[in-house]
Amino acid sequence: MPAIQHLHALEILDSRGRPTLWATCTLADGTAGSGSVPSGASTGQAEAHELRDGDPARYGGYGCRQAVQHVNTTLNAALRGQHFESQAALDAALSALDGTPNKGRLGANTLLAVSLAFARASAAAAGQPLYAYFAGLAGVTTPALPRLMVNLFSGGKHAGGQVALQDVLIVPHHAARLEDALAMVYAVYQAAVALIAEQYGMRPLTADEGGLAPAFPDERTMLADAVRAIERAGYVPGTQMALAVDVAASHFYRAGHYHLGGQALTGAQMVAQIADWVQHYPLISVEDGLAEDDWAHWAQLRQTLPPDVLTLGDDLLCTNSTRIQQAIDRQAAGALLLKVNQIGTFTEALAALRLARAAGWPIVVSARSGETEDHWLADLAVGWRADYIKVGSIQQSERLAKYNRLLWIAATAPFARQP
Repeated sequence: MPAIQHLHALEILDSRGRPTLWATCTLADGTAGSGSVPSGASTGQAEAHELRDGDPARYGGYGCRQAVQHVNTTLNAALRGQHFESQAALDAALSALDGTPNKGRLGANTLLAVSLAFARASAAAAGQPLYAYFAGLAGVTTPALPRLMVNLFSGGKHAGGQVALQDVLIVPHHAARLEDALAMVYAVYQAAVALIAEQYGMRPLTADEGGLAPAFPDERTMLADAVRAIERAGYVPGTQMALAVDVAASHFYRAGHYHLGGQALTGAQMVAQIADWVQHYPLISVEDGLAEDDWAHWAQLRQTLPPDVLTLGDDLLCTNSTRIQQAIDRQAAGALLLKVNQIGTFTEALAALRLARAAGWPIVVSARSGETEDHWLADLAVGWRADYIKVGSIQQSERLAKYNRLLWIAATAPFARQP
């Protein structure tokens, strides 16, 4: 691998109009790779530090000029001319230059921008598509297309909190091919558009990740309307099209209770509420059903839900190996939502994936609410053989870029497994 010749970053805008980073890594042979990093709205407390400028007079404090400056000066000066044999070596150098447990000095967004740019440059230097490069990092011999989890309805932090549930997603889990799965999703989404026009008098206005966000009176109606949309599209709920839910419970957990639908529920009552949803609606995955530090009830939730329903950890785990091991030891989750920017580098994210895989957990590779048109996440999900990919809805260019990349990969790569 040629040495790094130059690192450069600039501030760009994400899908919410907030700044993020675009970085380029140029190697000594002239090969270059670029990429942009996402940002979350619904974030776990254990996520690595995202560096923002904090100047309220500019982008409400969300500016990324400091992060850009770190790439263009600190990291460029330290890494220029250095030869790295592997992604792991580069990522280790980035973490050492930061020198803090949570990327608090340089920022996880800063480090990930460089980690991504180096990965793209390395793939280009090797003449590989990015998914093949990621597969090589993970020791995957046969990449595979993930199945889809697609936002249909949104609430919580993604949609102004009209209901507590953050997202209800549709899962075309029995579609034979990726293109069939997306056609099914389109049909259900359009059925939902018609349904909310009739039921709520609402145009198809969307939340951060493209989900529809009418004024649902309660969470049960949100789930029931998703089932109605599936039926209107001509599919059988639970057989041809299932549901998943991102509860994001940390955001309505206060003083030991879950404030849901005008009630203050204990942890045990929240577990019972989720079990009731699973019993009455075709749910195959429950993400962050409980608060991120409610460890005792996470174990209870996993024991309560049927074994074929994912007890999926996001805020609980934060793609952090220490928290994943704690969850394994406590039997407090059964699947990992993997977000690279929660931890800062691909090498650390891969360590989290391997730990979860060793425990027999399925993997859901996920985008963030603040995304860009960069589609590297699709390559990551394919290269690391994720069971599912969670990108958002089939609206908005930052979401469609990932789906279109998956379609391109499906059309050009002879993988054994389709969705």
